[in-house]
Amino acid sequence: MSGRVLAAAAARRFLLLLVLLAAVLGIPAQRLLAASCSVVKHNPPTDADKAFLAADFTKAENLFRTGLAAHPGDVDLTAGLIHTLLREQKVQEAADAVKTALAANANSAPLLTLRGEVEFRQGEPWVVEQTVLASYKLDPCNPRTRLLFARFATVNSRYATARQQIQIAHQFDPEDPEIRAAWIQTLPLKQRIAEEEALLATSTGNDADVLRQMHTELDRWKKQVSEPARTCQLVSKTTAAGLPFIRLMARQHPRAYGLDVGLNGNSTRLQLGGGEGGLTVYRAVAERAGLKRITPSEPGAYPGAKPTYVAYAETIKVGDLEFQNCPVTVIDAGNPNDDGDGNIGSEVFSDFLVTFDYQMRKMQLGPLPPRPAEASAPAPRLRTVTGWDGESADSASVAYDRFIAPEMKDYTQAYRVGNSVILPAIVNGAKVKLFNLDMNLDLFAPTTDIALGVAKEVSKVYEKDFGGAKVSFADDITFNFARMSQKLNGVNTTDTGMTSKNAGMELSGSIGRDAIKLLILHVDYRDGLVKFEYIPDRGSFQ
Repeated sequence: MSGRVLAAAAARRFLLLLVLLAAVLGIPAQRLLAASCSVVKHNPPTDADKAFLAADFTKAENLFRTGLAAHPGDVDLTAGLIHTLLREQKVQEAADAVKTALAANANSAPLLTLRGEVEFRQGEPWVVEQTVLASYKLDPCNPRTRLLFARFATVNSRYATARQQIQIAHQFDPEDPEIRAAWIQTLPLKQRIAEEEALLATSTGNDADVLRQMHTELDRWKKQVSEPARTCQLVSKTTAAGLPFIRLMARQHPRAYGLDVGLNGNSTRLQLGGGEGGLTVYRAVAERAGLKRITPSEPGAYPGAKPTYVAYAETIKVGDLEFQNCPVTVIDAGNPNDDGDGNIGSEVFSDFLVTFDYQMRKMQLGPLPPRPAEASAPAPRLRTVTGWDGESADSASVAYDRFIAPEMKDYTQAYRVGNSVILPAIVNGAKVKLFNLDMNLDLFAPTTDIALGVAKEVSKVYEKDFGGAKVSFADDITFNFARMSQKLNGVNTTDTGMTSKNAGMELSGSIGRDAIKLLILHVDYRDGLVKFEYIPDRGSFQ
């Protein structure tokens, strides 16, 4: 069976099961609680639980294993061990442990849900849907099943469904730290701050990196709640624009492509798809454009990153589109590039249908189709700074489920994690793997790459020496994705451990410029949909 037929069959199964899941799991929480579900009552934490909550995972693993040796088959101890192994990124050990537990107790809803959590982390969300349904049939009151379904719904752009399931899970178990953290994200800004502070005052089982991210997010919310809403709302009448790529140079050689963007009437040259996402400029550019600072300077988001602060532009102009009152991230440092003033991620335009015409070196922005309950689509905004969405302090943002308009029925459903678009791809006719769709137009950066372990499964890996540093490559790699097939040689191998950890799903690499440079790419960020087109003899993108 061809990759295209496999993908189409998987999509049909996905739609049918998703409809069934939504119907089965969408029972109002109040009805379930009134009928038979009660709030979970937790036993006092054991020494193993305390070690886990303190993020001492080595100690927790040893204690959970010791407990299971004395009490084989104990579901709570098994859950503790598997959650610990997942936090340690020991994914295969977690899979083996849950397989062993289910072999002895196949009809356990908690164990099935644990298997679903492992499947999700293994990068097989299309399997998770079946596991969720099987677990629900055994126990509709299991809060972890609801949390798992919410995670599955989120990556499938079913945000309203995810919010509903998180709220149900929280009613069933308000003390579970993971459920509580997910529930906090659904709250109005002012309440979210209070609940996040309370959560961070407890032991949550999160490592130092996650805790740092949580504190950074809390600080951002506190700054937002004290500031007027920055909506970056469209004020021009048109909702479409054609944006030619501009070439950015380094020492008289092309280094990247980007867009010409007006900040307060000042022209800026921003690299497309680079940086940390959002719209980012260097300090001198911000000062030249008269951006008004909102926050103090903060340390970089990762080791080696420069400090940043948030400012706002009274106007941003992109092509014929003009927006007002827009937050912007400013790198509080000098610009290291010969040419270019910052970066702009394509997800900034997620309120639009975004088209990359690589051969013609241009981007097209157009309106998204209105949802069924809307007479017309809401006025689009620019999503210039992640998390600064202009929401009210006392009103929760509105969530919607994916909508596939009739004119978009030939689009492929992709997974969304944060700003990333993740595509299932069949590699050399083997298993389906997940790949990040890399739209970075940095000509010096790696393009398509593949996890070393996956490359060894499907091809022969060889090494090249670059000034004493050995780099591994693989030839004859065929990617089948989104109804397209591309064969590449010299595919760079990479370690995807950190990207997989951050995504919460196993990623097998990136599909980048060398795989898509002859294609037209349409992206609907709102609904998690993509479409590729190939029209021959139109030019070449280098």
